[in-house]
Amino acid sequence: MRHPGSTALLTDRYELTMLAAALADGTAFRQCTFEVFARRLPDGRRFGVVAGTGRLLDAIDRFRFTEAELGPLAETGVVDADTLRWLADYRFTGEVVGYPEGELYFPGSPVLSVTGTFAEAVLLETLVLSVLNHDCAIASAAARMVAAAGNRPLIEMGSRRTHEESAVAAARAAYLAGFASTSNLEAGRRYGIPTTGTAAHAFVLLHDDEAQAFASQVAASGAKTTLLVDTYDITRGIERAVAAAGPELGAIRIDSGDLGELARQAREQLDRLGAKATRVVLSGDLDEYAIAALRAEPVDAYGVGTSLVTGSGAPTAGMVYKLVEVDGRPVAKRSSAKQSKGGRKSALRRYKPTGTALEEVVFLAEKPVAAGPHDRVLPMPLMYRGEQVDDVPSLEQSRERLRAALVSVPWEGLKLSRGEPALPTVFE
Repeated sequence: MRHPGSTALLTDRYELTMLAAALADGTAFRQCTFEVFARRLPDGRRFGVVAGTGRLLDAIDRFRFTEAELGPLAETGVVDADTLRWLADYRFTGEVVGYPEGELYFPGSPVLSVTGTFAEAVLLETLVLSVLNHDCAIASAAARMVAAAGNRPLIEMGSRRTHEESAVAAARAAYLAGFASTSNLEAGRRYGIPTTGTAAHAFVLLHDDEAQAFASQVAASGAKTTLLVDTYDITRGIERAVAAAGPELGAIRIDSGDLGELARQAREQLDRLGAKATRVVLSGDLDEYAIAALRAEPVDAYGVGTSLVTGSGAPTAGMVYKLVEVDGRPVAKRSSAKQSKGGRKSALRRYKPTGTALEEVVFLAEKPVAAGPHDRVLPMPLMYRGEQVDDVPSLEQSRERLRAALVSVPWEGLKLSRGEPALPTVFE
């Protein structure tokens, strides 16, 4: 079995076979830079959100080949004995520079650069892309939902709709994007994300009647709990919920039906019953479009599951990991279908004096462009000589970064309708 602390076999076989060939022909120790970028945004999207960098840096720290990893490689003959000996001492000692989490990206943005020997850096390709493609996709979808919800909080509740580890990563990405809480306890334990959750329809069905179920939940959790009122008849369910908890009832949740109409009816009924402070929470196959359609309704919070953990139709960010520099010399793929631009790059974002973003300028790192008084260079050091730098932003700082970044985007760039990226990318 794979050593539980190692991430080394979370990779594709061809990374190791390339390494073996490069070790054999002497090219393995040429200094290289690999760049992570997306050639385009998913269809209909106007911006992307960088997420997963913190998880990735931790995963690189744990990219080690112990006997638990080397044994299977030897048994299956994936690589030769010389390569196995080299892998036994593998440590990434290079540099990682990239956009901090919570930053926006656009087509061609140099989201991450990995510099080291070819041998060191090529091994990280699959790990880098699997983390960033997933987390950026989830955070980008979540940010659209947050924008659609306005000031109303969103609860991430998609754990039952995805892989168990993906659920934890998705909860982290959603929180970074502005979700208020998650239902996933492991995400709460690992990342300090607030957790929430009360009861499902099964709890109501367990009891002989709805009133008994509500009374039991209130007895266990207090009057401020959230009662799920759509197991049977919603109108009767609301009556029983208020009867069980009193007008201090924290919230009701509706998980099915015409949510807009039901929210209006529920709000009127709760007010008539004296439960004017009781919140109305909606869930049930919500995405950013459904949330936007509910903005005029008396809704206090939304619970989002399936659409969140699947990237709301774009489950991958489409990022690639391309070699752009060898021994200081720019290299680039020239295929007509999949071109890339050579050279190690950086980027800055230009802003109006008012704080509105204008464009993203991508340039060769060795030839920096002049920055105006309001412009900001985007990439920052993340790893130096194989060690994480001390000032990598925290999850809370990244959350605030994204909030500020979205405020700076021109208003049309936040529309859910199809259109050009919110900011143009200019290559100097």
